[in-house]
Amino acid sequence: MDRSPIVAILGPRQVGKTTLARLFVQDRQATYFDMESQPDIRRLQNPELALGALGGIVVIDEIQAMPELFAVLRVLVDRPNNQAQFLILGSASPDIIRNVSQTLAGRVEFIELAGFDLAEVGATHWERLWVRGGFPRAFLAGSDDDSTAWREGFIRTFLEQDIPQLGIGIPTPAMRRFWTMLAHYHGQTWNAAELARSMGLSDKTVRSYLDVLTGTFMVRQLQPWYINVSKRQVKSPKIYVRDSGILHSLLELPDRHALLAHPRAGASWEGFALEQVLQAVRPPQAYFWATHGAAELDLFFVERGRRYGVEAKFSEAPSTTKSMRIALSDLDLHHLWIVHPGPHSYPISDRVSALALPDVMSLPDQIKAMP
Repeated sequence: MDRSPIVAILGPRQVGKTTLARLFVQDRQATYFDMESQPDIRRLQNPELALGALGGIVVIDEIQAMPELFAVLRVLVDRPNNQAQFLILGSASPDIIRNVSQTLAGRVEFIELAGFDLAEVGATHWERLWVRGGFPRAFLAGSDDDSTAWREGFIRTFLEQDIPQLGIGIPTPAMRRFWTMLAHYHGQTWNAAELARSMGLSDKTVRSYLDVLTGTFMVRQLQPWYINVSKRQVKSPKIYVRDSGILHSLLELPDRHALLAHPRAGASWEGFALEQVLQAVRPPQAYFWATHGAAELDLFFVERGRRYGVEAKFSEAPSTTKSMRIALSDLDLHHLWIVHPGPHSYPISDRVSALALPDVMSLPDQIKAMP
């Protein structure tokens, strides 16, 4: 907030955006508006007049419910005598980013708030974080049964209330069925035709369903990195349910034992490990890489002008594979890490390291220290 007149905190419902905002302003001059509260909506019947008279920090929660405020904020922050800073919170990024690009360009900074990560819960609790996911109430629940019940309630509320409130007219049973099918495709390349056939819908319809779940932070579309080489490369995104706890609820896996016995345990581990890496490194852009000849890299990013790769392997003693060696060569990787659930990190070669999940949070320091 020292850099920008407007700061936008984006993230899924129930992840802690409101709690964070209230903690941030508790010792500061602040005014709070919740756009899902009827009294607050009435207070902003004339928003330019109401907001223009305020100073300090003005918090506007769930701003996507009142998109006309974006134009008002542009007018207010451009006034020479403006005395306020604006902290806006939102749960649906497409509407917010589209409105910002039209009205608030150059005036706003985005912060994406995800669920708990390893740095927040402590490395020793990684297995609980994997099983329950990062939503605070799911992770902190008193038992696995309580956590499962909260996540099921979250899914139901999201489908029955949140999606309609965004103005999206998708039938709840259809979206639930699509989301569950997507959980079974977790970690695989997007194939609209196959999913459309399974649901009896058009390719365009299932694509719109995917965009809704992506825009509300439920799903990550990891885009492919493709370069001008002779090999035929995959050009469709890979799909991940972003929160591992939500994934396990969709797959009906209530605890660790059910998860480890499930055939999608490896795919679940891959998505969880990659999310932890992305939270630690926070690269501007992240990709995967794959060729039609079966060479593949789970995660590829560029940091400080150098190329890095990450593979997630559900094995306590991972080793390099032919696919990894091809990725090292074709992508000219400076280093490749293999994230695994074992207790130890160790070098495999001069450019490949096995990285225990608890050590993922040290990746930024490792990257800075590399010659």
